[in-house]
This record gives sequence, structure tokens and C-alpha cells, in this order.
Amino acid sequence: MEIRQRILNLLAAPNYRPLRRHELTKALKLADNERTEFRRTLAELLHKGDVVRVRKERFVLPAEADLIVGKLEMNERGFGFVIPEADAEGRPTAPADIYISADNVGVGMHGDRVVARLHKGSVRRDRRGKPQPEKLEGRIIRILVRANETLVGTLQKSKYFHVVIPDDPRIINDIYVKPHLKARVGDKVVVKLQPWESRHVNPEGDIVEVLGAGDAPGVDMLAIIRKHRLPQTFPTDVLREVERMPENPTEEETRGRLDLRNEFIVTIDPDDARDHDDAVSVETRPDGSWRLGVHIADVSHYVRQKTALDREARARGNSVYLVDRVIPMLPEKLSAGLCSLFGNVDRLAKTAFIDYNTQGVPKRVEFHNSVIRVKHLITYREALQRLNSPDGGGDELTRNLKTMWQLASLLRKNRFQRGSLDLDFPEMKVRLDKLGKPIALEKIENDISHRLIEEFMLAANEAVARHFKNSVVPGLYRIHENPDPQKLLEFRQFVAGFGIKVGDLTLRTEVQKLIEAMRKHPQEYVLKVSLLRSLKRAIYSHQPVGHYGLAKVNYTHFTSPIRRYPDLIVHRILDALVKHRPTGYLTEHLMDVARHCSLTERTADEAENESKKLKTLEFFNSMLRNRKLAPFDALVSDVRNFGLFVELPELMIFGLVHVSTIDDDFYSFDDVRRRLVGKRTRRTFKIGDRIKVIVSRVDLFKRQVDFQLAKAE
Repeated sequence: MEIRQRILNLLAAPNYRPLRRHELTKALKLADNERTEFRRTLAELLHKGDVVRVRKERFVLPAEADLIVGKLEMNERGFGFVIPEADAEGRPTAPADIYISADNVGVGMHGDRVVARLHKGSVRRDRRGKPQPEKLEGRIIRILVRANETLVGTLQKSKYFHVVIPDDPRIINDIYVKPHLKARVGDKVVVKLQPWESRHVNPEGDIVEVLGAGDAPGVDMLAIIRKHRLPQTFPTDVLREVERMPENPTEEETRGRLDLRNEFIVTIDPDDARDHDDAVSVETRPDGSWRLGVHIADVSHYVRQKTALDREARARGNSVYLVDRVIPMLPEKLSAGLCSLFGNVDRLAKTAFIDYNTQGVPKRVEFHNSVIRVKHLITYREALQRLNSPDGGGDELTRNLKTMWQLASLLRKNRFQRGSLDLDFPEMKVRLDKLGKPIALEKIENDISHRLIEEFMLAANEAVARHFKNSVVPGLYRIHENPDPQKLLEFRQFVAGFGIKVGDLTLRTEVQKLIEAMRKHPQEYVLKVSLLRSLKRAIYSHQPVGHYGLAKVNYTHFTSPIRRYPDLIVHRILDALVKHRPTGYLTEHLMDVARHCSLTERTADEAENESKKLKTLEFFNSMLRNRKLAPFDALVSDVRNFGLFVELPELMIFGLVHVSTIDDDFYSFDDVRRRLVGKRTRRTFKIGDRIKVIVSRVDLFKRQVDFQLAKAE
């Protein structure tokens, strides 16, 4: 047994008492030639936080000393939470996240891997004075790994110092820097941090890159790219590999594949889609049964294991879709060319055929390496128009789309009957002009054209995951773990305050009833956001634990290998099964891939949301400059003595209506009922109220927007 495991086994023994270093060597009965390896291994365990040193230089496992190792997630108001890491068996090392007050953060920064010491927190009470369940609290005692070697921010100058104010509001400390020859006040800069060991002084750093003036075109997006360390170019060896590939599949490559070039196959994508990796077909049988075909670009044919292209794709993990550009996982020749399913060109694909009976129950599944030729590449907008056209008419494409929707709607109905949760939100797109300036905000509804494709992709993902499990081979899965009962209890108490009757939310049927009740409630958006925050985040895993939100026991990601590396791994495993080849060499590092791609996905989400918010605020700012103050629908999400916090549901933007701008009366704050009440008119503002607002102030630096009530017409 390796020394690392021997150390951990000893420290985990039931009768273990904390030992010093020399006592450990004696207890482990180390040979002389093992002592160097022991010292190296113990230092590594200490560095990683798997073992901690306590008083009198004794060593224990973290849990034995009320210590928790995890990731620090800060709030811009100064407090944070430590998200506990799992142990070697995947079990949580703490029953809940650890609350860290501002006084106990120490020198921790957002994203750091830290050690926190637990202490019992006092019983908290809600706004009605009712005691809340006890929450774990602690303080940061050690930084194991800094999340950021560099930070992006804006250079400012106080009376005596130059400082960089980080773009990320969760980095709550300004960074002291020395003057830089090329950097001016107001410039966006990249700062390399120096070691920070005392909370009594600000962290320091050195400016290593000047991005340009904060208001210069393109600098805002460049700052996001640098902040999240997103790559902008592909290495030379990757591009060289891609250059050798043909522009279209060769006759030799199509040989031996299932030929579907004469099938009626359709691709449906957004207006501004940059890649097209999925296509669908549906065939009806005389007995009323169905055959669904889901055809996915065969990226695994071109991106082979252990190549420079594969290493780069794995490092990126996924494509990133910023408002004004895409940072692709694969070079453009593949992502927007050879692997994109354009109309009327031959493309290599992985095809899943699923046979359904008349009730929409899957009865048989086939998987093939295929060659396809898409008959029509259309947008969601065009698909919706055809789906909504009068019955009995239309060309072949319209008739096929309506047939597809008949099956998709049946699958959707069955999915929700099995307990799937309707947690979709409308998407907001920022439309830009050729110079990258925002010119419109557009709400994208999840209409039947989107749902048609969504149901077919879900069906294919489930079929592949089930095939892996039935074939008894390791796989890579998309999982959504069951929610923490404690968080569901807290959400239940929150919802009860809105007058909604709530059952036992550990039962899926009760969650579905709640979602339906929220849909009819005036505060639907506020409640739905709160529910989402009570659920766990979907991630990748080598363990098929199922998907809570979709109510699926088997689920993976198979349908987007152009933009998601896990899908590419799934394609390789499926290809081995189709060809009856062993899969072991493909599945050696699934745990590492799952962990890495879960992180890159989260980074991409943060970058995409940040770019969208920046351009939205820029749009608001242009409205102010041009005095085009159109009213927006808003929801009151919180009420304080100084004003109303509001959300614009269609735009997913938050802001403040300061009480001083409500000038039709003098308003006082009712703390018990949490509302503002007009002294003369008795007009009230409370949580959940729908109001009309206009933009009154935009702070692009702090990324905040203030509103005021729109005048009644």
C-alpha cells in the first residue's frame, strides 16, 4: 500500500490520537528507505488540506479538528461561504455551506481554496422573529490555493496611492499598485498579485498589462476575457492539424457508414447561431407509432485522442458565447465548417434512432455512424411561423415540422407526468450594431419551436446514458443531485410568507404543485429565482446518479460535441460500443474530465452573464444620454427604509428605486409588514408589486443601475 494511503488510514483509525511527525513514522513502521517519501507525501497532504497540523505540531484529519476544506465564495457585501469539498468517497465533509462573516474572512479572496474552523453559530431569526434552523459558521484560518494570480480592474488614484479597483465586486479589497508608464487613471489593467498575509493592509500587485481606456470600444469584452483567463487564439500545432483536414468528408470517410442522405432531416437553430451540431427527423408508421432520428455532428471522427487538437479542446472544456463574439472549443474550420450541419452538404454524424409506440414510450433504440445531408436549415423564428400556420396546408417542410411537434408535445407531456420540473426562464439577448454598440434588448421565449428541439435532444441524451448503463461500461454523465432538505425547508418557510400553501418539498409532486402555484402568483419571478437557488447545480460526473430537475434516472450530454468536451467523450465511448471495441482506454480519466469541465462550464456561464449585463447597462446608459426613457415592467423584490429593490424579469436586471425619487408623498417604512406607506395617500409598495420604472442613473464602473417610477400616463 502506498505511503499516502497508509498515512490517511492511520489518521482515520477509530482509536487514533494526534501524533507528532516522529510518532507517525514510528506508528507507520517505516523502513529507512521510505522516510524521504514519507516527508514528501506528508508535506503534499498538508498543502492540499487533506491533513492539518494542530497544536503541539500534531497531525490529524481536518474533520477531527472541526476544520473544513473548501472553496470560498464571497458576497460583494463582505461576507462569504465556504463550500465544503467531498471526501475520497464523494461524501460531503460538512452538512451545509459554512457562513463566514466579514470579520472572519481574514485574507481570503473569492474563489480561494481555504481551511475554515467551525464554531457554533447562534440561532438566527427571520424577519418575523421566528427562530431559523442553526447554521454552520466559521472563520478562515488558512489559504491553501489562491484562485487568482492576476486580477482585472480599473486604475484609480487616491491622494497618496494608485489603486486598482477589481471588476469583480466579490473581490472586496482594492489593490495597491505602483505607477505604470503606459497606464492612465481610468484604464482597464491586469494586475499580478503579490503574496497577501495581513488583513490589516490592502493586497498589493504589479500592473502587467494595460488593456486600454475603460470606455474604449471592445475593452469591456477584453477585460472579461482576461478576468476569466479565456484563450483568444489556438496554438500553432493545433491549427496545423486542422489545416490538413479536408473541406468536406471524402468518399473514403463515408464508406461503411449508414447512408441517410436521402432522409428528410432538418436543422433548427437561433438566427445568430455560430455552429449547427444537431439535426432531427421523424417518421410515422401506419400503426401510429414513431421513429425519431437525432443526428449529431461526428466531431470524434476529426478530434482524435492524444492529439494537440484534443488536448486544447479538453483544456477549454467548452465554447464561450459572449455577447459580441464566440470563443470556440474547436477551430473555426471545424466548429463553423466541417462539423457544422449545413443544408445540402454531406456531413458525418452519430445517429440515434428511437422507436416510440403510440403513447410515446420508447421501445427500441439504435445507434449508427452515419453520413447525412440536411434538407433544410431554418431558424426557430421560421419554424414557429410554420408550426402556427393553419392546419391542412403547407409544403413538405411545414408538414414535417407539425409531425415532429406531435411527437415532441407527447414526449413533453410524458416527461412532466414523470415529475420533471418546469424551471425554464425566458432568455434575453442584446442586439449589437457593427461597432459592438447595444441597440436593442430582445426577450427570447421558450416557444414550441424551441421545445420541439429540446424534447428530442433530451430523448437522445437519455437513450445514450441508458445504453451505457445497459452495456455495463463506464460513462460520463450529466447529473443534478437531489436538493439539500435543509435548503428546501428554508425555501418552504420563505414561500409561506407569500401566502402560498406548501407541502413536503422533499416530495417531487409537491414541488410540481408549488411551481404551478407560483405560475399563478404575482411574485412568480421572485419565487422561481429563490427556488432555483435552493437547488443544486447540475454538473458532470462519472457516477450515473440521475437528474433531479428532469426526473431522469439516466442522463448524459451527447448532442453538442462542437461546443462541449464531455459530449465528445460520450461520442468516443458510443463509437467503441457501435464498433464492438473495448472502452477501457477511453474511460481512464472520467473523474478528472468531469471535474474540470464542470469548472470550465461555470467559468463560461459567469463570463457570458457578465458580458450580457455589461451591454445591458451600456444600453441603459445610451437611453439616458439620448433621453429616450422608455418604461420597463418591474417587480419589487425587497423593500427597505431607503427604497425598493426591483427586478426587470424580462431583462434579468436588478436595481434600486430610492425613496427620495418617489415624490408624490412622504413614505415611511413599515418594518413588520416590510412595506413603504404614503403618509397622505396611504399608497403602499410591498414585495411582489408590479410597477413601471424608467432608468435614472447608470454606474458602469460599479455595474449598478438605479430606477425611478414612471409617470402615469
